Amino acid sequence: MYPDHTPHVPAQRAVEVHQPTPLPPAVAVPSPVVPVQLNAVPAVASIVLPDGRIVTGYAINPAQPEPITAKPAVSRTAVNVALGGLGFLAVCGGLILLTSFIAALTAFITQLIILAAVIFGGWIAVQVLSASGHQGGAGTTVNIRKAVIKRSNFRG
Repeated sequence: MYPDHTPHVPAQRAVEVHQPTPLPPAVAVPSPVVPVQLNAVPAVASIVLPDGRIVTGYAINPAQPEPITAKPAVSRTAVNVALGGLGFLAVCGGLILLTSFIAALTAFITQLIILAAVIFGGWIAVQVLSASGHQGGAGTTVNIRKAVIKRSNFRG
């Protein structure tokens, strides 16, 4: 039935015969009743076997199943999607604020340039007009004594 890996001839095998050993009949001994409190489990338990032997050992508490973690009311995927949406809105809002800030800064700089041009242009106009006023320009102011002297020189 099982392959034999040794080169034996079937006639040379030793045959062993095992005879079962009968066990003495078990004597039913009533186990003593041990009073146990309902709420307390004894630290050491004793059991009387049917053949009269007593086995003493620690009581094994039944395996408690692990507590089931309560599922959250909202799935984690939904929470992650919502947080991603909030982050996206925050970025978009930040970009809008940045764009508004840049536009306002550009308008402010433009107004400063225009103000500087007006002030500088006014200063240049004052310089030009005041310089021509001192020279006499188109003859609006006449020095009468010089004119009289010139007339005298022509006549005399």
